[in-house]
Amino acid sequence: MAQGFPQKRSSSTEISRFLEQAKNLPTAADPRQRLIFALDATASRQPTWSQARALHGEMFEASKDLGGIAIQLCYYRGLGEFHASPWGSSPGQLHDQMSSVRCVAGFTQIRTLLRHCLTEHRQQRLRAVIFIGDAVEESVDELCALAGECGLRKLPLFLFQEGNDPDVARCFKRLCQLSGGAYATFDAASAAQLKALLRAVASFAAGGMDALRKLPDNAAKHLLEQL
Repeated sequence: MAQGFPQKRSSSTEISRFLEQAKNLPTAADPRQRLIFALDATASRQPTWSQARALHGEMFEASKDLGGIAIQLCYYRGLGEFHASPWGSSPGQLHDQMSSVRCVAGFTQIRTLLRHCLTEHRQQRLRAVIFIGDAVEESVDELCALAGECGLRKLPLFLFQEGNDPDVARCFKRLCQLSGGAYATFDAASAAQLKALLRAVASFAAGGMDALRKLPDNAAKHLLEQL
């Protein structure tokens, strides 16, 4: 004989208990691809920080038709001050996070950044790391070891150098080669170039090489040549 529906009705207390338990259940993983957007926030970078803040929405716009991306903002400044924001999936969230930051004189902390990125990657896969900086004041050998680990773990670094310091360029290019990423340079006057670079990496993070190949601009072609 087929069983009917339960005859006993749940009490209001039981319903409340059920709703409380449901509220505490773990949520489903965010299906969006994850990207870390990292910046040197030492004193020399204030003009370009403002520029990056104005252009950050390009990353979300470029990835929108590819399923979107979740972005974590990371930056360092001062003497040993390193910050990693909560993950966000809208231009407004990232803008609010960046708007409250002021650049402070200090030393580079690229080693700390790379260690953080690897930790995040082990917990849940990152598609890419974008870093904008203009200096390296740490052991290049140590940075290369971390970049090599990024390469082994399929975590490409996209390093964008502000200015034209040749020592920084050599270091950044080597880190990108070891990680399987790409390098580019720009200056504070080239907003269009930075905009194109951010769009290109966001497209790669959201849709892979196929999405990057579909972009018509020179920034995408420059990155493709290195990947």
